[in-house]
Amino acid sequence: MIDFRLSASALDYQGCDTLMFTSKQAVESAETIDPEWKRLPTIAIGAATARKIEAHGGTVLYHPASFYGKELAADVLTHFKDRRVLYLRPRTVSFDSRDFLARAGYTLHEQVIYETFCREHPAEEKPQPGAIVIFTSPSTIHCFLGRFGWESSYTAIVIGRATLEHLPEGADYVVADRPLIDACIQAAKKIEK
Repeated sequence: MIDFRLSASALDYQGCDTLMFTSKQAVESAETIDPEWKRLPTIAIGAATARKIEAHGGTVLYHPASFYGKELAADVLTHFKDRRVLYLRPRTVSFDSRDFLARAGYTLHEQVIYETFCREHPAEEKPQPGAIVIFTSPSTIHCFLGRFGWESSYTAIVIGRATLEHLPEGADYVVADRPLIDACIQAAKKIEK
């Protein structure tokens, strides 16, 4: 449902000593823009993002168990208050880490490095009634609804709470037991049985 495009041509490190990533796509975008990002240690939102950082040769200082932006921002206050963190982020985020941290007296530096946009899909690609539809981000929900709408016979599998908040009211849904695409697929397979 979605695709990505870069929105920066260089990384502005702003005198920061630590990078923060909240998606694998942010890591890929940073790698395309400036492979030298790896000279700084990183904070990752979860294990999948941490693995992507390490696959590109980066160093992960920390990733929380919860996979949510609010918890990650709180962990910055707890573990990294003495560091100057640069959040390399998408244009649209589901949680405003900068505002949350500013209210606690911490300055989070940010740079928007990519944006998400909806792919074009012909109307005949609309899922059949009774379909199980997997959503891995709020953006995938918005693009799906904008193109196909929602039918009451659909069941949504969502990757986590932040995504769940964007489902249409009254939608039948299951939240994956872990915020991973594989966990969403496993949840869908259980429903099919």
